[in-house]
Amino acid sequence: MTARIALPDAEALVRDLGRQIAPSVQPTTALIGIHTGGVWIAERLHRELGLDLALGTLDVSFYRDDFEQRGLRSQVRPSTIPFEVDGRDLILIDDVLYTGRTIRAAMNELFDYGRPASIRLAALIDRGGRELPIAAQFVGARIEVDANRNIELKRGEDGRLSLVLNEDTQAAGH
Repeated sequence: MTARIALPDAEALVRDLGRQIAPSVQPTTALIGIHTGGVWIAERLHRELGLDLALGTLDVSFYRDDFEQRGLRSQVRPSTIPFEVDGRDLILIDDVLYTGRTIRAAMNELFDYGRPASIRLAALIDRGGRELPIAAQFVGARIEVDANRNIELKRGEDGRLSLVLNEDTQAAGH
């Protein structure tokens, strides 16, 4: 029997991430969300922080190291980086940080756009289980979850974000 885990309020975690990030934002800072949940969070943070630069989005499907095993997801979206990456301070945003492989894929894709001055990571949830030496500088919450469980960010029709704990039917690889 699996222990019941109380997940925190996703809306409160997004607000907390905004408070963490705000002191380090410069006029040249750009936010980049990873599809899908990271983009939802990045959209909110972009508005709350009042950033001038347009929001960037990444779909790292083609950059994943498990692409051959997992195949192509049915909902691949184009990546959009509407600003110059060279020399820019970037904040990469994801919903759930797990193994670190999604973040590695995102950084590989970002370097195809140019050479940023820095890349910092913001994650709504850090669930542990790292397979790569990747750490988030900004974290909403740290939650220990069994490997056979999956934390998923959902967005309701009203735009509200919530967290759901599911059985992991396929290794998420975040």
